[in-house]
Amino acid sequence: MVNVEHLATRTPSVSVDELLKGFYPSPRFGEVSFASYRPDPAQPSQAAAVRALETFSSTIGGSEARGLRKLFAAKKPSSRAGIYLDGGFGVGKTHLLASLWHSAPGPKAFGTFVEYTNLVGALSFHKTVEALKQYKLVCIDEFELDDPGDTVLMSRLMRELADAGVKLAATSNTLPGSLGEGRFAAVDFQREIQVLAEQFDVVRIDGEDYRHRGLPTPPAPLEESQIAAAVQAEFGSAGAQRTVAEDDFSQLLGHLAGVHPSRYRQLIDGIDGVVWHGVRTITEQSVALRFVVLADRLYDKDVPILASGVPFDQLFSAEMMAGGYLKKYYRAVSRLTALAREAQLQSASELAPRGGVEADAVETDAVETTGSLTTTQQPAD
Repeated sequence: MVNVEHLATRTPSVSVDELLKGFYPSPRFGEVSFASYRPDPAQPSQAAAVRALETFSSTIGGSEARGLRKLFAAKKPSSRAGIYLDGGFGVGKTHLLASLWHSAPGPKAFGTFVEYTNLVGALSFHKTVEALKQYKLVCIDEFELDDPGDTVLMSRLMRELADAGVKLAATSNTLPGSLGEGRFAAVDFQREIQVLAEQFDVVRIDGEDYRHRGLPTPPAPLEESQIAAAVQAEFGSAGAQRTVAEDDFSQLLGHLAGVHPSRYRQLIDGIDGVVWHGVRTITEQSVALRFVVLADRLYDKDVPILASGVPFDQLFSAEMMAGGYLKKYYRAVSRLTALAREAQLQSASELAPRGGVEADAVETDAVETTGSLTTTQQPAD
């Protein structure tokens, strides 16, 4: 049985404690560990990264060595507050960051860069610092600075947390000293960026970079006349009752403007699938950036998508795809494509959507487990 709701009518109210409780690895990385990461033998930096993180993990929440233990300590720990994993798509950065989180004592937080900036927007800078300074470890996935405001904000936040003794760990495809390049006049904020970079020891993880493969090819969108049958085929045959959020795409975009992005996780709480009518190309930057956050939250929960309208590789305008936020939009298209492909593959035998669904339609990379494509496949992140 399918229970239909509408995201455009949901207005989640979330307390500070509830927001902070959401800062943990997504189910995709809910049980990973250093042991489950399989380094590529051809890339020694991958095994070296595991060792570096295991060493870093041993410094979290521990007391300072004393007496003979201090005298015979093999190596003085790094004076920097954090560790920074830099590498291309598919080399295992998120897997390793989540493994660090799982191995460390609490309290601890794990979230994407956008989730932390959204947290500041929801709570205020001071309240965010006061909340996070109580943690032993703060993990920041997909760290990238897209505008001057974020540069100053994250630099200040890292300084405050480091001064409070909080250990920091981050991943990105950009070395700390290069954060912000190509997004704005970085020279005007070089001092802030440099202060931020000084908080981290950099660990480079080498491996094949899948970014050169271009945008993934999405499955063909459904016709409006096919959606009702597709919903039943995808969500109505499991026996148990499932909840589907069905929305007009333009109405959903308008509704997102009134819900703070920090609450998007709660917005889709209890939703087993989404259906979008009339997907169109987004041309407004603010609308697009909000939608990227929703795409990330849907991907975190592995929520399948059925949609009519334009295919997801036309979701953002050509001008936007050539701009400074390309990485965010690429990730959103890749992730939405994977979720749509999953839904349509399961119902394809009954519906055969126009154009067909190719088994290799989505460009993929590893589930952040290894540098080679030998494990469960996921879109680039």
